[in-house]
Amino acid sequence: MGLTLLIFFLVYVAMGFGKLPGFMVDRTGAALIGALAVMVAGGISPKAAWESIDYASVGMLFGLMVVSAAFVVSGFYAWTAERVALLPVSAPVLLAVLVGVGGLLSALLTNDVVVVAMTPLLVSLTLARGLNPVPFLLAFCFAANTGSAGTLIGSPQNMIAAQQLGLSFTGFLAVAGLPALASLPLVWGIVALIYRGRWTLPPGAGALEDPPAAPPVTLDRVETAKAGLVTALVVVAFIFSDWPRELIALAAAGVLLINRQIASRDLLAQVDGDLLVLIMGLFVVNAAMAATGLPQQLLGGLRATGLSLDDPLALYLVGGMLSNVVGNSPAVMLLVPFLTPGGDAEALGAALALGTGFSSNLIVFGSLAGIIVVEQAADRGVKISFREFARAGVPVSLACMAMAAAWIALIGT
Repeated sequence: MGLTLLIFFLVYVAMGFGKLPGFMVDRTGAALIGALAVMVAGGISPKAAWESIDYASVGMLFGLMVVSAAFVVSGFYAWTAERVALLPVSAPVLLAVLVGVGGLLSALLTNDVVVVAMTPLLVSLTLARGLNPVPFLLAFCFAANTGSAGTLIGSPQNMIAAQQLGLSFTGFLAVAGLPALASLPLVWGIVALIYRGRWTLPPGAGALEDPPAAPPVTLDRVETAKAGLVTALVVVAFIFSDWPRELIALAAAGVLLINRQIASRDLLAQVDGDLLVLIMGLFVVNAAMAATGLPQQLLGGLRATGLSLDDPLALYLVGGMLSNVVGNSPAVMLLVPFLTPGGDAEALGAALALGTGFSSNLIVFGSLAGIIVVEQAADRGVKISFREFARAGVPVSLACMAMAAAWIALIGT
């Protein structure tokens, strides 16, 4: 047990810091090494390790990643970013449009893929207009995180929670959709208030004096229409059929990979393989930890004090805090196996999705989207410091969390 606990601790230290301190081992590497280590140490048998991996969740995530990747290679995301950024409107109105687009796309497609695809072009186009890119990038990031909480296909942690709790597409949407939608005006209003009068970038504020021009945008309308049709069919199948969701997603991926215009390797290159490996590794590490019996003892002690994770509001708060320590997906994976949803499955699913999604805007490292935005902006000469991110992220997170807490308390009664 002692060795399993040590491995578990080191893996989640890496989840929190982004790497294992003192080593060139990132989160994915730590999860994979941890899974191998618990097997070698005897904390879990190889057979039990394979069986601990929820292939339904992994398959659904992979399939939907391919669907979202189809919009990348067709040029849709870049085309959308260009059309939005070049709208002849005032800066506050442009911010509102960008928040709406980011929230909507992230609810229908994987949020991290949306952010990766659109951020570089948003930086270039806002600089070309003489605008300060920071408020637009932050609002886009915040909206992607909160908007994605509204559907079970919006983010990896939502997919894991929905699969593990057996939630339907419409059931998830019914409990999480409204607060996710309500979060978007909060994001816009707070960011617009903080950056009022600072819509243009002053000289020497961190951007390159001669920023690289935005790459030319080419939209393949046929491939975009094909990806859109497949996405619509996936959603319809999720709602109206009883087919396993992972098979629906994998079938959609197969259809999109059969293509005469786009090489399958180009499509698969947009899939976040590291995230898939990380999730599979954590399934094994978490199963080895559960086999020690210690998590069950800790939860029993919490219940004795009156705190139960089966209470949606308690789960919401714990999930929100934990996601800022170890990350969104690891937090959900830690919590879900110890829930006994019963008739409150939808409320618990909403608590996990909203808690991890809304709290992730608190600091840069609270979400992969935040890290992507900051790093890609820095590559183009726009610096977003930890303090600058938190200056807008903290009030956005607190406002959205308070709103969602009231909603969860309401549906949990």
